[in-house]
Amino acid sequence: MPDGILGRKIGTTQVFREDGVQIPVTVVEAGPCVVIRQKTKGKDGYAAVQLGYAEVKKKCLNQPQRSYLEKHKAPYLKHIREITPDSPDKYEAGKQVVVEDILNAGDLISVTGISKGKGFAGVMKRWNFKGGPATHGSMFHRSPGAIGQAAYPSRVFKGMKMGGRMGGKQVTVRNLEVAEVLKGKHAILIKGAVPGSKGGLLLIKRITSRQKQDEC
Repeated sequence: MPDGILGRKIGTTQVFREDGVQIPVTVVEAGPCVVIRQKTKGKDGYAAVQLGYAEVKKKCLNQPQRSYLEKHKAPYLKHIREITPDSPDKYEAGKQVVVEDILNAGDLISVTGISKGKGFAGVMKRWNFKGGPATHGSMFHRSPGAIGQAAYPSRVFKGMKMGGRMGGKQVTVRNLEVAEVLKGKHAILIKGAVPGSKGGLLLIKRITSRQKQDEC
């Protein structure tokens, strides 16, 4: 089966191992997804499988979305994403993908979602700045400090860490572990936290070995 599936975040809870150790987990509804089309290297320039998730009513989609799905004889789906499976040729359009066929307890996965929006945040919250003295008389508590340069180059460098809008961006968390697959319920339990708020769309991909996290 494909090495990825779409789902949505349900919430967080906890489970207990046989030895009594408590494990925090995130409950994710994973699939079922529908294969909308296959992309081939000869026709499209690359090989991929296009998955659709969350069936909705016809009126919930705009005209281009409806036309595209009708063209490929697919149901009306809210979300469409592409994945790169191990063998794209095995998956025919219209085939349903369920989580029980691609993931098992103990598998390593990467989860991609949109992080929670925090609005405007200062440098201490956004970039983990230490801040100034918190004692009485200090005039420098949570400020960023000097941001400019001397006479040369006499400007503020692009990309300077400052206060600004925080969150609301695509985030990928790697090396998460599947704690349990709830068969028949289209749901999985993932150890730890995943990006996004409750109900947020997630792209779950299976990985074969631990991957290095992106550096900030």
